[in-house]
Amino acid sequence: MHTSLDTATGAGSEPAALATADAARPAHAADPATRGLVLAGVVAGPLFVTTGLVQVLTREGFDLTRHPLSLLSLGDRGYVQIANFVVAAILMLAFAVGARRSLGDGPGRAWAPALFAVYGVGLVLGGAFTADPALGFPLGTPDGYPTEWTCHGGVHAFAAPLAFLALVGVTFVVAKRLRWEGHRAAAAWSIAIGLLCLLLCIPFGPAASVRLFVGVALGFAWITVYAAHLLRGRAE
Repeated sequence: MHTSLDTATGAGSEPAALATADAARPAHAADPATRGLVLAGVVAGPLFVTTGLVQVLTREGFDLTRHPLSLLSLGDRGYVQIANFVVAAILMLAFAVGARRSLGDGPGRAWAPALFAVYGVGLVLGGAFTADPALGFPLGTPDGYPTEWTCHGGVHAFAAPLAFLALVGVTFVVAKRLRWEGHRAAAAWSIAIGLLCLLLCIPFGPAASVRLFVGVALGFAWITVYAAHLLRGRAE
């Protein structure tokens, strides 16, 4: 299997590992349905981040230095961010199925798709159950954090760590898979990105909402790259 990672990682120096990965590929991995499901993972991140960034720049009263991205689900145009969460979730759940169909035997064949699916579940919960108003957003709401959570606010607060922990976990699972395939440098990068996402998404401290946005964008970028790797591998 010669993928876009080969040159960057020196995978060609370990033909035995790559031959093992090729042999483990399931027969249906190259079919159009699987390719479409994997393509969903390529699309999910750019769509989510771009839609979020446009709202950050255009929603009146929203300040990314103070307000987490999830607050965009509130107010008159909150439906845009709700839809953004739900569409990204559907794409991630589709990608989880595509990853399972693509990986076949070998490390991560069960855990990687499962964690991608958990990430998708976290996104759909984040969209279906909105955060409580906080920090003066939407305009006209009290400054500061709410003293009591609503039911939907509590579910939303649970959804975020669920999604982020699943994302960090899958970077480690995929790293093990990449090492098995012979992509050792890519595996190291996968671990580094997972650790960086974990640090960026700590929900307190200076510039927490900006770090959270950067962590989400970085995690989705990693998913896009890995999905493209699977997609290219399915075509060869």
